[in-house]
Amino acid sequence: MNIAELCFEKKTVTIGLALALTVAGVLSYFKLGRLEDPEFTIRCAQVLTVYPGATAQEVAERVTDPIETAVQRLGRVRHVTSVSAPGKSIVLVELQETTAGDELPQIWDELRRKVGDMASTLPEGCSTPLVNDDYGDVYGVFYAISGDGYTCADLKRHAKLMRKELLLCTDVARIDLIGDRQETIEIAFSRARLAALGITPSQIAAALRGQSVPEDAGDLRVADKTIRIHPTGSLSSVAEFRRLLIAENVYLGDVATVSRVYDDNPSVLVKHNGKPSIGLGISTAKGGNVIVMGEAVERRMRELVAETPIGIEVNVISHQATSVKTAVGGFVENLIESVILVVAVLLFTMGMRSGLLIGGILVLTVLATVFVMDLQGLMFERISLGAFIIALGMLVDNAIVIVEAVLVAAQRGESKRGAAIAVVKQTQWSLLGGTLIAVMSFAPIGASQNSTGEYCRSLFLVIGISLLISWVLALTVTPLLAARFIVAPPLRPGAASNPYGGLFYRAYRRFLEWCIDNRFFTLFALVCLLVMSILGFGHVKQNFFPDSTRPQFMVHVWMPEGTFVDRTDERVQKVAAAARKLPGVTGVSTFTGMGAMRFLLTYTPEDADPAYGLVLVDVESDGQIAGLMERIESGAAALVPDAMVSCQRFVLGPGDAQKIQMRITGPDPKVLRDLGEKALAVLRADANLKEVQSDWRNRADLIEPVVSEMRARKLGLARADIARAFRRATEGLAVGTYLDGDEQLPVVLRAPKAERADVESAWAWSDRLGVSVPLAQLLDGMRMSSEEMRMRRRDRKYCITVKCNPVDGQTASEAFDRIRPALERLGKSFPPGYAYEWGGEWENSKEANEHLAPTFVPILALMVLTVLMLFNSVKKTAVIFLTLPLIVVGVVAGLLLFDQPFGFMALLGFLSLVGMQVKNAIVLMDEISANLDRGLAPYAAVVDAGVSRLRPVANASLTTVLGMLPLVADAFYSAMAVTIMVGLAFATVLTMVVIPVNYAFLYKVRREPAGPSAKAVGAA
Repeated sequence: MNIAELCFEKKTVTIGLALALTVAGVLSYFKLGRLEDPEFTIRCAQVLTVYPGATAQEVAERVTDPIETAVQRLGRVRHVTSVSAPGKSIVLVELQETTAGDELPQIWDELRRKVGDMASTLPEGCSTPLVNDDYGDVYGVFYAISGDGYTCADLKRHAKLMRKELLLCTDVARIDLIGDRQETIEIAFSRARLAALGITPSQIAAALRGQSVPEDAGDLRVADKTIRIHPTGSLSSVAEFRRLLIAENVYLGDVATVSRVYDDNPSVLVKHNGKPSIGLGISTAKGGNVIVMGEAVERRMRELVAETPIGIEVNVISHQATSVKTAVGGFVENLIESVILVVAVLLFTMGMRSGLLIGGILVLTVLATVFVMDLQGLMFERISLGAFIIALGMLVDNAIVIVEAVLVAAQRGESKRGAAIAVVKQTQWSLLGGTLIAVMSFAPIGASQNSTGEYCRSLFLVIGISLLISWVLALTVTPLLAARFIVAPPLRPGAASNPYGGLFYRAYRRFLEWCIDNRFFTLFALVCLLVMSILGFGHVKQNFFPDSTRPQFMVHVWMPEGTFVDRTDERVQKVAAAARKLPGVTGVSTFTGMGAMRFLLTYTPEDADPAYGLVLVDVESDGQIAGLMERIESGAAALVPDAMVSCQRFVLGPGDAQKIQMRITGPDPKVLRDLGEKALAVLRADANLKEVQSDWRNRADLIEPVVSEMRARKLGLARADIARAFRRATEGLAVGTYLDGDEQLPVVLRAPKAERADVESAWAWSDRLGVSVPLAQLLDGMRMSSEEMRMRRRDRKYCITVKCNPVDGQTASEAFDRIRPALERLGKSFPPGYAYEWGGEWENSKEANEHLAPTFVPILALMVLTVLMLFNSVKKTAVIFLTLPLIVVGVVAGLLLFDQPFGFMALLGFLSLVGMQVKNAIVLMDEISANLDRGLAPYAAVVDAGVSRLRPVANASLTTVLGMLPLVADAFYSAMAVTIMVGLAFATVLTMVVIPVNYAFLYKVRREPAGPSAKAVGAA
C-alpha cells in the first residue's frame, strides 16, 4: 500500500488534516511578524576615547594604537578600523561573519574586559575607553518634535515626557534623543575686573566646585531614632550663582556675568521643514514586532495629545510600521495576483475542474507554509514574500503531474482512483528527488555565512518549506481530490481517442523527431548559441544590490573640514529650502554635524563632523526621485558653491553608500595623503563620477602659539596652564556641574564675548607671582599651519580610502571598469611598503560570491548523487546535467532584452533555474524509463515520453513565468524575475528537446523502421 492508497482508505482523516492546516495557516497569517526588510546582524562595536588637546597624530599613536592592539587579541575579529581626530579616538571592531548573533553579548563583555585591562596604560588626561555595543540598533520609529515660539529646552522637556511614556509601550526597547542642545551656566568675567579686586580664576573655581553636588552629611542618633543631616546651600538658580561669595565681600555677580545659555558649538542641529527640532528615535525590542510596537506607540501618542502644549508638533521622519504595512501589503497584492495568474493558466490549459483543484492545492500549500513559518519564527518581509512568488510556479509542478495522469485516465474512461494510485507509486521518488534538487538550488544562499546570506536566508527557508509541503500534498490530498472531482467524457474509439493526437502535440512530435534524427546539427546549433551567449554576457550590466524604492532620498552636504557647524547648517538649510519648493516633495528633515539615527538597517550614519549635513527628502512616489535628485544637484553649484552636494537613494540589502572605493595603506601618513590626492585626481578627471572624496577629508587650519619656554618657566606657567588659559578665553573651561532636576549642566568659565575673537589678549594666572599674565608676553608669535582632522587606520595600518559614486543612469560596475585601469597604473607606481585594494560594491559582491562559491561543488555533488540514486545510471545523469550550461543562453538573452544587470539577485535566479531545469528533466527521464519498462522501443519511448510530458512541463514553466510577472516591476526582484522568466522559457525547450536529443545521442537511439510511436502512446 503506497501513501496515496492509504489516503484513499483514510480519506476523512486526510481531508480533516487538510482543513486543520488551512485554519492554522489563516490564523498564523494574522499573527506572523512583519518587517520591511529582513534582519541581519551588525557585528560591530565602537570603542570611544577622549584625549583632550592632542593632535590626530598623537591620538593615533598614544591612544588608538594600544586600543587596537588590545582589541586584536579578541577572538573572531575580522577587521579593526579606526579614526583618530584631534582629542578623540574611535575604534570600530568588526567580528567575523560566522559569528552568531546570540554570541555577541559574551564577546562584547570580553571586549570590555580587554579594553578595561589596558586602560591604565593610556596617557594621563585620557578618558576611560567606552565600549558601545549598541552601534547596530535600528530606530524603526523616528519623530521630529518642533514648535514655533518654543525654546530647545521646552522641546527637550516635552521630548523627555514622551520618552518616559512611550518606553512603557509594547515591544519598545529604548528611546534616544538627537539634536537636544546642551545648556550651560556661563560665567563670563573680565580680566581687568578680576585684577582690580585681586580675585583669581582658581578662587572662582574653588567656590563653585561642589555647590550643586549632593554630599552625605551623616546621621545623628537621638534616643532611639536616626535623623539624617542635609545642609542647605546648594545652588538652585542662576540668581543664586550671582550671590555666591567668592572672597570677602565679593560676590560672583560683582566680577562676572552669569547666564544660562546654549552651547554655541552644538554636536548636531536637527530641523524639520526648516523648524528647529529634537529627534526622538524608538527601537524595537529583540524579537519584537515592529508593527505591534508602532501601533502601540501611535495609540499612546494620541493619548498624549491632551498633555502636549499648543503649538508643539510631532512629525514623522520615518515610521517603519507604516513602511512595513505598505511593503507587505504591496507584496501580498503581488502574491494574490500571482496566484490568480497561475490558476488562470491552469484553467486554460487543463480545464475548469483541474485548474480549480490545483489552484486549491496551491492555496493550501501557501497556508501550510505560513503555519510552519510561524512555528519557525520567520516573518513576512521583502525576501520571504518574494520567495512565495518565486515558488508559486514550482509549487504546482508536483500536483500537475498527478492531476495530469488522473485527467488522462478520465479521458480514456479508466479508473481515476487506480490512475491516481499508480501515478503516485511511479513518480513519488522522482518527484521527491526533483523537489529536493529544486530546494538545493537555493541552498548556497542558505549556507552563506555573511551579511548578504543572512539578509537573503529566508528565501531559501521559505522556498524549501513550501516545496517540501507541495510534495507531501501532491502525494496525499491531490490524488484524493483529483479522483473525486475530475470529470472528463471518454473519447471516441479509434485514432481520435488518442489524448495526444491534437495539432499541438502532432507538431511537437514532428519537430522532436526531426531534432533527434538530425541530432548533430541540433547539438551544433545549441553549442553556437552557448558561445554567443557567453560572448554576449560581456555586455550585461553588473551590480550588487539595486537601489530602494523607498519614497525618500538623501542629500549629502559636505563643507571643507574645519567649518563651524552653524556655517554648515546655513548651507544645509539653503539646500533644504530649495528642495521643499520642488513638486512632489512632502517633507524635508535636516541633520547638521552628523548623520541621522540608524532608522533603517541598511543605513549607516556618518560620524560626528561639523562640516557634514544630511537632508532627508520625502516624496510622493519613488518614481519622482531621479528627476528631483538631478534638479537638486544641478542647482546646488549656484546655491552653495563652496559645498559638495550629492544625492543618493537608499540601498536594498547590505552594502556601502560609496559604491566605488580604493583603499591605500602604508606606514607614513604624509605619503598616504600624497598618494590619495593622486588617486583623487584620477577620479575627478572622469565627468561621470560624483561625490569624489577621501575619508581623510582635507587638512584644517591650525593656530600654533609659539611659547617662549624660558619666560613661561620664570613665571611658573606650564604648557597645561597656557592651554587652559586659551581654552578659557575661547570655548570656556568647565569647572563644575549644576544639577537642575535630572539635567546636568556644565558650569563654564570664559572670557566676555568681546574678548573671544582675539586669542592674543588671553591671559593666565601665575600662582608664583600672584598676578595675571597676558599670554602675549609668553609668545614669540602666532604661527598658522594645518593639521589632519581624520586619520584612519585599518587592521593597525594607516589607510586612506578614495571613493565616489557613478552619476545616475550608470551602474557602479560600469564606472569601476572604466576607471580601474588608470587607478591600477597609479597603484603600480606606489613606493615599497604601500599597497592598494578595492572596496565598495566590488568588494561586497566579491565577498558575497565567495561565500556562495564553497557551497556550489558540494551542492552540485548532492544533486548528481540524488539523480544517480533515482535512476541508477551514469548515462541518464549525464543526459540531465549536460543541459545545464545551456541555461546561460536564456539568462543572457533575458538580461540584455530587458536591460537588467546581473547582480546578486540575478545570480540567485540563475541558481534557481538550475534546480527547475533538473527537476523538469527528472520528470521527463522518469517517463522515458517507465516507457522502456512497459516494453516500448527506445526511439518510441523517448518521443512518447516527450509528448506525454509536454503539457505538465509546459504548464509548470508557464505558471512559473506568469507567476513572476508581478515581480518584474519590483526594483529588488526585477533582475531575478527576468532571469527566471526568460531563462525558464528557454529551459523548457531544453527539457522537451535537448533531453531527448542528448538521450538519443548518448544511447545511440535510432528510429525503428516499423510502426509509428503514436500507437504506442495511445496504448500506454
